[in-house]
Amino acid sequence: MATPDPIDRDIAPLLSEPFARVWAADSRTIDSGRDSVRGRLLQRLRASRIAAEAMFTARPRDLPGIELAAGVSARTLYAARGDRGLRPGEPLRSRLIELQAGARWAAPDADVFHEWLVLRGSVRFGDERLGLRDYRFEPAGCAGQTIHAEEAAQLFLRESRLADDATQRCATTIRDRDADWPEFASGIRRRVLWQHRNQAAMLYHAQAGAVVPLHSHRHDEECLMLQGELFLDDILLQQGDYQLAPAGTSHRIVETDTGIVIYAHGDLDLHFTA
Repeated sequence: MATPDPIDRDIAPLLSEPFARVWAADSRTIDSGRDSVRGRLLQRLRASRIAAEAMFTARPRDLPGIELAAGVSARTLYAARGDRGLRPGEPLRSRLIELQAGARWAAPDADVFHEWLVLRGSVRFGDERLGLRDYRFEPAGCAGQTIHAEEAAQLFLRESRLADDATQRCATTIRDRDADWPEFASGIRRRVLWQHRNQAAMLYHAQAGAVVPLHSHRHDEECLMLQGELFLDDILLQQGDYQLAPAGTSHRIVETDTGIVIYAHGDLDLHFTA
């Protein structure tokens, strides 16, 4: 029995000249298109990598803990370099302070501006009790308080230098239960905790699907994830993760699929770029 011809006799004439050269040209066009797509993809990946390298991203699970006292440890999220001047809005240091239940820690005097945010549990600053998402700031010159953890607790501590006119008051507390959530944009509410000139400490509460378009930073922008997941361009931040975007950089897009609560420190007014 003869082996069947794999080419249909009706199709065979289309595979010979002058049609053959057309098929070859189309094949080259397809290959060129594939190379073009691959080139664009590689270009996009390079741009994404360069943008990510300009940011400082920290994940607490990867950071070593340093003991401050019995039952008290710190993880440094960011520390400014000492061999140059500070950028606009750059913190000297941002840390997570973790306290075991019953632990006590004599917090340092506020020789610089201190900001505290309770991330988990509750603590006492002297006689003042702070619970979840309560915020406290201490201008330079305030005496440090003994912090007592009534239960296992985690605090965020930001240290920075401010102009002498930044605040004239001593320690001030903003309580979560008493503060509202003014609408900021579609699906996004914002609470301003502290502000001076054009920079501020804020909490953002965004619904799932909320998006913030391309914007630039005139001050360093810090983002600490309190709840949910957030994409800052191509970097995924989950609960506890931290990113600092230096002044002069930009975020192409910020979006969440889960809904979020974040602490942010940076520009009071976002600077959108067309």
